[in-house]
Amino acid sequence: MKTLRRIRALREALEPVVAGRTVGLVPTMGAYHAGHSSLFEAARSECDIVVVSLFVNPAQFEAGDDLASYPRDEKRDRRLAKAAGVDFLFAPSTEEMYPAGYSTWVDVEGLSERLEGRFRPGHFRGVATICLKLFNIVRPTRVYFGQKDAQQTAIVKRLAQDLDLGIEIRVLPTIRDEDGLALSSRNVHLSARERRAAIALPRALEAGHRAWRSGGDPVAAARATLNGLAPDYVEVFGTDERLVLAAAVRIGRTRLIDNVPLDEETP
Repeated sequence: MKTLRRIRALREALEPVVAGRTVGLVPTMGAYHAGHSSLFEAARSECDIVVVSLFVNPAQFEAGDDLASYPRDEKRDRRLAKAAGVDFLFAPSTEEMYPAGYSTWVDVEGLSERLEGRFRPGHFRGVATICLKLFNIVRPTRVYFGQKDAQQTAIVKRLAQDLDLGIEIRVLPTIRDEDGLALSSRNVHLSARERRAAIALPRALEAGHRAWRSGGDPVAAARATLNGLAPDYVEVFGTDERLVLAAAVRIGRTRLIDNVPLDEETP
């Protein structure tokens, strides 16, 4: 695996090896866990060349958000990426991605204004912009995301469709701990007590899913099962392809999101 930090260096490394071959891209912000590994492994099994980006994107953090405290361990991340068969790890600096005078941003209207967009203004502008930059740099055949970020994947799919990028967006199932909590880099910030309380989030979504399948109100069922957690939102969110029940809660200083697709047999 080659670790590259300059856009030009990555392009030069890819140019002689990509002709006639499929390229998989996994955009990440690091702090890898089994969820990331599942994306690396899928890209490895489906593509000839695998590129992983490791960039904590400041443009998707608002003032007072957790940019400074976002978990970082590049040495460990490099080791896990290499073990998963990644060919190129792209780990640029902020200055490389947003040089002095940078002033171009991408907005995906409509989808970006609900759910996370209400509570994190500008977040999806940052997501859409960095994704488009990475797509232009890598020129992938397929890009891999996790279902846990359902709204983000819907926005990226819309971006790729509207701008005729010719890229396949692959969405893989959420990876969970044995107790059901969705894996997240932010989980490391939870205390033992908060970690126990967090289980109410996936359990609430399961209750909402059961209610939906029996003809009930999934939002009311989920809210009734949150066990004292105060949600930012619990909503049914529709995309062009599927319907999900999504929720966000704050536990101490940590904010967790999760969702279940309502069109699947089990959450």
